[in-house]
Amino acid sequence: MTSKQILKEMTPYQPGKQTEEVKREYGLNRIVKLASNENPFGYSGKVDDYLSEHSLSLNIYPDGYTSELRMALSNKLKVSEDQLIFGNGTDEVVQTIGRAYLYPGVNTIMATPTFPQYKHNALIEGAEVKEVPTINGYHNLSGMLETMDDRTNVVWLCSPNNPTGSLIPRDDFYDFMEKCPSDVLVVLDEAYFEYADGHKQPNALQYLNQYKNLIVLRTFSKAYGLAGLRIGYGIANQDIIQRLDVVRGPFNTSSVAQKAALLALEDDKFIYDSITRNHTIKHSFEKFLNSIDWHFYDSQTNFLLVSTPLSSEKMFLYLQEHGFIVRPGESFGFPETIRITIGTESDMQELQKILYQLNQKVNEGLLT
Repeated sequence: MTSKQILKEMTPYQPGKQTEEVKREYGLNRIVKLASNENPFGYSGKVDDYLSEHSLSLNIYPDGYTSELRMALSNKLKVSEDQLIFGNGTDEVVQTIGRAYLYPGVNTIMATPTFPQYKHNALIEGAEVKEVPTINGYHNLSGMLETMDDRTNVVWLCSPNNPTGSLIPRDDFYDFMEKCPSDVLVVLDEAYFEYADGHKQPNALQYLNQYKNLIVLRTFSKAYGLAGLRIGYGIANQDIIQRLDVVRGPFNTSSVAQKAALLALEDDKFIYDSITRNHTIKHSFEKFLNSIDWHFYDSQTNFLLVSTPLSSEKMFLYLQEHGFIVRPGESFGFPETIRITIGTESDMQELQKILYQLNQKVNEGLLT
């Protein structure tokens, strides 16, 4: 029995320790997880209200066409229903794109650092991966265009980018699409779309009819707060969606996820309040980081990539001992950084105290 050779050279995704495990390990009563860019304010109360009053027929397979949510999103986004595909999180849509469009003999282009699952799935499918380093955290779009050749089949753009938080400006995106060959699929991952400045965003959906080689990805895991239910989606022209639907597994999104996403989509106030609070807390945290002279990347998201005076692994362990879980930058290839999700007001104030004390110890030579 043999598997693909590449699988022997790769490792599974490492989600990190769960909060209960960290509590036991360090003897802590409380852990604040700021590692996965989840919404610290939860999710729409409409979801809880509905699920507490209604029972779902869990013995019945879910709607394989995601009909209700498809119709609602179609109306909200002003796209046709056959321009949508749903997945068990946007991760599954990324995987589906890889299965449909990547194979031995073609290459795919992406920024580095960026969301690691693009590369992970490309390698599994046997495609050559070409990585173009970001410039100050921003996509080097001209460099990506220069890297393309006649074997390039997919290019991945993440805006805002994970882990740097940078946004691709609208004019730059349009210029990129104008210069990109029409036979290259452009994947624009907008997982953090709701958090970004609408005046600066690519506004990509308006280009779907103009650029038949474009697919836009979005999710209910971030601003909508439904990470535990796993539901995301892609928007593209019908030809791309039809090809992806051949690869997509049947009944791939659960009944609970579909209903929760539908209810969350209707609650504009929750999204507005979450984003407003995130911006306020993030701005306050940025002022604090400036006061201790720690550099951070310009972010249009609910997280910051922060340069630190200690290695990312040392920072990770120190903060974990003090009740906070963050993401070490080592995994992104940025060993002197940590990625911090913006938490609640009280959580971030507590974190600031810990970081201030740590910075003092570093300045006094007590920590190296």
